[in-house]
Amino acid sequence: MTSSRRTAAIVGLLFLIATVTFIAADTLIKGVLDRPNYLIGASGDASTLAAVALLAFVDGLAVVGIAVLMFPFLRHTSEPLALGYVGLRVAELGVVLLYMAVPLIVLALGNGARDGTVDATASQSLGSLFKALHDVSLVLLYLFTGASGVIFAFLLYRSKLAPRPLAVLGLIGYPVLLAGAALAMFGVTDVQQGTGMLAMLPGGLFELILPIWLLAKGFSHPVVPGVTSSDPTDRASLAALGKATVTA
Repeated sequence: MTSSRRTAAIVGLLFLIATVTFIAADTLIKGVLDRPNYLIGASGDASTLAAVALLAFVDGLAVVGIAVLMFPFLRHTSEPLALGYVGLRVAELGVVLLYMAVPLIVLALGNGARDGTVDATASQSLGSLFKALHDVSLVLLYLFTGASGVIFAFLLYRSKLAPRPLAVLGLIGYPVLLAGAALAMFGVTDVQQGTGMLAMLPGGLFELILPIWLLAKGFSHPVVPGVTSSDPTDRASLAALGKATVTA
């Protein structure tokens, strides 16, 4: 397996890990937060809340890993945009840490309510506060995912590392997600329920198809570090690729 083929497989795997861990974490935390006066019984959800925090952390590491692994390939198309993509993914990790704080604080307050160190009468107002914090962090995650995804899909389209129709799906899906998250910030829609969830559909489809493609096929053509052109018909790229193949 060539180096670029191996990187493509790892990136595909990280995409799937990020998707699965995020869905699992959000499903679990919503199961707790949607219960009336959930803080009173939060101590009994210790394993669930700890799992949410761990899953979210894995998701954050996976998205940063994707950006770091893709940077050597994407920078040949546009180094400033590739750096911007890495920066947004790192910022997304920061939002993930905010998201992680919700289950951990809920667990601490739940233990306090059980032990009597936290006033039980305040549990309802505190419960509303942390549910709102979860909702805000979720919208911020979608904003950063949408913004970084637009850059990623554009660079994929320009570099031809993936089939262009697939890159176009990303160029459609991520702006839709970005718009949906922006509208959610102004209370126009809710990306967690109803028609607002449609904003996640095309981007989610892209993040499902792309990793499967990368795992099955790899990049559409290998990009050789040090070669500025990512066009496989470029003579310099072909020569460098031939040299890399011989020396590999």
